[in-house]
Amino acid sequence: MNLTTTSAPLADLDVTQVELPGSEAYMRCATPWNVAVSSQPLAVVVAHDASDIQQAVRWAGSNDIGVAVQLTGHGAAAQLDSSILIHTGLLDECVIHPEGWARVGAGVRWAQVLEAAAAHGLAPLAGSAPDVGVVGYTTGGGLGPVARSYGFASDRVRAFEVVTGDGQFLRATPEENPDLFWGLRGGKGVLGIVTAVEFDLVRLTEIYGGALYFNTADADEVFRAWSSWCKALPEEATTSAAFLRLPPAPGVPAPLAGRTTLAIRFAWVGALADGEQELAPMRAVASPLIDAVGPMPYAALGAIHADPVDPMPVHEEHALLAELPASCVEEFLAHVGTETDSPQIIVELRQLGGAISKHGELPSAVSYRGAAFSLLTIGLGVPPMAQVAADDAAGLIAALDPWIADGTLPNFSAGNGRTRLTDAYDGSTLDHLLRVAHSYDPNVILTAHRALAGAAGQG
Repeated sequence: MNLTTTSAPLADLDVTQVELPGSEAYMRCATPWNVAVSSQPLAVVVAHDASDIQQAVRWAGSNDIGVAVQLTGHGAAAQLDSSILIHTGLLDECVIHPEGWARVGAGVRWAQVLEAAAAHGLAPLAGSAPDVGVVGYTTGGGLGPVARSYGFASDRVRAFEVVTGDGQFLRATPEENPDLFWGLRGGKGVLGIVTAVEFDLVRLTEIYGGALYFNTADADEVFRAWSSWCKALPEEATTSAAFLRLPPAPGVPAPLAGRTTLAIRFAWVGALADGEQELAPMRAVASPLIDAVGPMPYAALGAIHADPVDPMPVHEEHALLAELPASCVEEFLAHVGTETDSPQIIVELRQLGGAISKHGELPSAVSYRGAAFSLLTIGLGVPPMAQVAADDAAGLIAALDPWIADGTLPNFSAGNGRTRLTDAYDGSTLDHLLRVAHSYDPNVILTAHRALAGAAGQG
């Protein structure tokens, strides 16, 4: 077995487990969720503990090789051909403290925390897809199905344990290494490789939630009604609307397959009867094809968006909207509605505001909290449809330009490539984040740091 790259002997990499191209473990660890993204690192370090990560980072620094990190690969964007990849799947600590907080390793996904916390009547601020890793989601801010009620997941963090780009293993809290603590909440992987995170939980066991799915003939009118109805919702409610063009495929409900439909997602954290009353106007617009909204255990949160679990090739685009007036709604429908031949599989608008717009008790790197809606397009990521989806998404955003707000959100921006990385941060936040990154990673070993610095013109 050849353990030598063009610049460095991998045999000198003193870690517990190294996987090279061709092995089954390499393929399993290196393949991102979005299989349209190229991911062929020089090697995969399967981290058994924080010491493995330290050794890998120090070795990479000595050999001028980049270091990336991955669990599920949902945020994969950069090519890793000249880097080593650290896989955190074995860092599986998950401890729920009944008084209301959790400690979770970097190998844990939200589904495990949801189930473990439910046993104590507690709830984490998980994302719409429980199969996503806790750390990657939280370091990107974390905007979930109850975000208007409780805000960003990163605002609930108590502490991180992290290996920085210079190989140090540090704890970051408001008192210890506060600059790291600031930037790890919203800065994704720019400041280091998180090995564990501690965060507060919400005391909540049941919500009124799910999705209403409307047929093609009703979708446009329901969307118009949703765009007005959602603006009067109190903070107990979080909602989104998504036009779906789902193919006939395993796992796609028959009423939704092969046609254009509209999903109205809804989560209510107040009294269940009040949630039913709040949603009643949407049920009155038209009869849903599927009515899947009702009382549900909080641990079943993933059913609201019903995001796919299996890896697939996709093209994603994202933008924020400052407002959603009737003129914007009509322009949106002209590009996405049922009378169009949109190539997108999903086009989603999430209502923001509420607790999302409020800063946490401590400042963080999360920017652009004041936007009104988040726009996300998801199209097929294989040629020739990938370019068709990309061009169509760009056309949609250009058409909505009068209402587009500054910035993007880190977890939604990851798939948009290097030129979009800086859009997730306002100017002062970007400058601060890069200053902190340079202090802990002076040789710019971390690939997320390299990408952000390069996009900002510093590398």
